[in-house]
Amino acid sequence: MSAKGAIILLAHFGRPKGEPVADQSLSLIAPAVEEVLDQKVAFASDCIGAPAADAIAKMENGDILLLENTRFHKGEEKNTPEFVAELAKNGDIFVNDAFSAAHRAHASTEGLAHHMPAYAGRTMQAELVALEKGLGKPARPVVAIVGGAKVSTKIDLLSNLVKKVDALVIGGGMANTFLAAQGINVGKSLCEHDLADTAKQIMIDAETSGCAIVLPVDGVVAREFKAGADNETVAITAIPADAMVLDVGPKSVETINGWISKAETLVWNGPLGAFEIAPFDTATVAAARHAAEQTRAGKLVSVAGGGDTVSALNHAGVADDFSYVSTAGGAFLEWMEGKELPGVAVLIAEK
Repeated sequence: MSAKGAIILLAHFGRPKGEPVADQSLSLIAPAVEEVLDQKVAFASDCIGAPAADAIAKMENGDILLLENTRFHKGEEKNTPEFVAELAKNGDIFVNDAFSAAHRAHASTEGLAHHMPAYAGRTMQAELVALEKGLGKPARPVVAIVGGAKVSTKIDLLSNLVKKVDALVIGGGMANTFLAAQGINVGKSLCEHDLADTAKQIMIDAETSGCAIVLPVDGVVAREFKAGADNETVAITAIPADAMVLDVGPKSVETINGWISKAETLVWNGPLGAFEIAPFDTATVAAARHAAEQTRAGKLVSVAGGGDTVSALNHAGVADDFSYVSTAGGAFLEWMEGKELPGVAVLIAEK
């Protein structure tokens, strides 16, 4: 606070659909904000109008004020000029430190930047620097690991990555769709058979771009999805008709770790198997720990993000060892898809 300013905090919580909802009030988190900042934080019962204005009028240099949930107003998500103008009355400089909401063109993420000097906060700055190292101007070779349940949720992501990375490792349930597209019988495994043509096109695009597609060569299969279920490791071409693949096997992990060892940059989104249930966490943990080891040795820039990914890295005990772990779900995914993020684009445009 050496510049003698007062800080006014804007935030949203939940999906109240433009109406006040008691259990989504930011008053509930004000004590936690105080604890984190180790400073008294005042609270205003609205983010615009008299409640906000009166609370701001009482502020002195060094004070911090938390305004009520911006999503209690329909103008927030609609980014209406009228609501933006009301928000803009509350301050002189706009600092956006919410990369996790940067993929939304809302009043408090995009609109305000048109009304006053606008800057990225330190947290957003760190995220953007890390992402630039990941896919913007990465050291090569670049390897991407993409896992998760369904190809349908990550078509744009896969289509973008094959044009930007040297190798794309596909794991999780989505690997089964690619395997099935190659004529491999995946038994009762999670698989989107109707996306076979999409998977084939992604593989064609990868070949055109010189991107290696790395699919499992073996898998850990079981007849039921539960902790400690009887399981066996089989070649990916020998999956029993009554079994499902719940993790990639040791030969696949060896191949994946080989690619990680070759890489200068690693981008990771999604687990390799059903990591939430032992023993189907083995491959994800092994690959994560190898990536962490390479990172600690100064041989790898590792950038990871997405809710399941963060959980998986924490489960493996290596989240702190990666170069950067993003907690932004949708924004991180859209960045990996190559899409423009309105909350970031406006900060650049307004300079």
